[in-house]
Amino acid sequence: MQIYLVGGAVRDALLTRELGWPAPASADRDWVVVGATPEAMAAQGFVPVGRDFPVFLHPQTREEYALARTERKTAPGYHGFAFHAAAGVTLEDDLARRDLTVNAMAVAAEHADHPADAPLIDPWGGLADLRTRTLRHVTPAFAEDPVRILRVARFMARWDGFHIAPETLALMRDMVAHGEAHHLVAERVWQEIARGLMEPHPSRLIAALDACGLLEAWGLAALRRAALTPSLERQAAFAHAPLAVRWTWLVAALPDAPALRALADRWRVPNEARDLSLLLQREAMALRQAGSADAATVLGLFDRCDAWRKPARFAALLQALDGLALADADGGTAVHAATARLGQALQRLQALDAAAITRAALADGLSGPEVGERLHSARLAALQAALGLPG
Repeated sequence: MQIYLVGGAVRDALLTRELGWPAPASADRDWVVVGATPEAMAAQGFVPVGRDFPVFLHPQTREEYALARTERKTAPGYHGFAFHAAAGVTLEDDLARRDLTVNAMAVAAEHADHPADAPLIDPWGGLADLRTRTLRHVTPAFAEDPVRILRVARFMARWDGFHIAPETLALMRDMVAHGEAHHLVAERVWQEIARGLMEPHPSRLIAALDACGLLEAWGLAALRRAALTPSLERQAAFAHAPLAVRWTWLVAALPDAPALRALADRWRVPNEARDLSLLLQREAMALRQAGSADAATVLGLFDRCDAWRKPARFAALLQALDGLALADADGGTAVHAATARLGQALQRLQALDAAAITRAALADGLSGPEVGERLHSARLAALQAALGLPG
C-alpha cells in the first residue's frame, strides 16, 4: 500500500514556491491510496464513506483517503461515470483522470508536510504549466465532464495572469457546441458560479464562460456587460463584498425582473442573492436620486426597502449600487455621496426607540394605523433634524 498527497495541496505549495504566491490559510488535503483493497483499508481502521467509489476516513485525522481509480463515461452529464478501483490501478492511472495538469501532481505521503520540497510525481507536465501560468487539460477525457468547463472558469477567476491553453479552450468550445454543457445540474452550476464569484477576479470567470461559448449557449450574452470589471475588483471594498452583492453586480445587465427571476430559479440561486438583485433593479433610480430628495421621499424609500427590519440588506443594497456607479461619467462620486447619506440617515433613525414611541402612542389612546402614523412622524422629524433635509 502506498499513499500519496495529490491535487490542490501540492499545486498550492508549488504556487508559493514558484510564483511567490501566499499559501492558503487552510486547505483540504486529498489522498490517494495505491495497491490497497477496501478490506485492507478497513483492517487498518479506515472507515468507508464513499457510495460511488471507495473513499475512507482516516481513523485519527478523519481526512478522506480514496483508492486509486479510473473512470469511464457511461451517460451524458457529470453523473454519467463508472469508476474502477482495484489494487492494480496505478497512481499515474489515477492522475490521468483529473481535469488539469496543475491538479495532476503528487508527492509521497511521507513528504506531505513539505510538498514543495519533495520529489514531485508529475507525469502530465503540471509544473511546467504552472510556471507558464497555463490551464491545460490532462487528456481528452476532460470533455466527458461538463463541470470542468466551470472549474476552469473558476480557476481563471482565482489566478490572475493565468490563461487557458488554446487546445483546452478549443475542447471546451467543442463541448458546448455538442450540447454537453446542457446536462449540467442546476445546483452544481450555482455551486461553481458562486465559488467563482467569490474569487479575487470574477470578471475573468465571465470572460472564460464567454470565450468558450457557454454564455451564448445559455442565452446569457447580456452577462458580458456585468458590472464585475477589473476596475471594480481594484476597489478596496471589493474584497469584502458578500456573495449576494457580487451576484447583483453580475446580473444587473439583465433586462428586467422576469429575467432576473428566471435565472435565479434556473440555477437555484439563494433567496438572499435573488432578492437583493430584484430590489436594486426596482429601486436603483430612487437610490440615485436620494441625495437631493426630501425627507418624506427618503423615508418612503426606507419603508419600501424594509430597511427597519433588514438593515444589513439595505447596506448591501447601497454597496451594490456603489459598485454599479463606478461606470458613471463621474466614476460614481455622486452616487457614493447619496449612498453615504442614506447609510447615515438609516443609522440615525435606528437610534430612535421605536418601542418607546409605540408605548407612548398607546398610552395616548392611539391604536392600529394611528400608532404607525405616530412612529412615521417621529422618524420623519428625526430625519429632518439630523440631516437637515426638508420635509
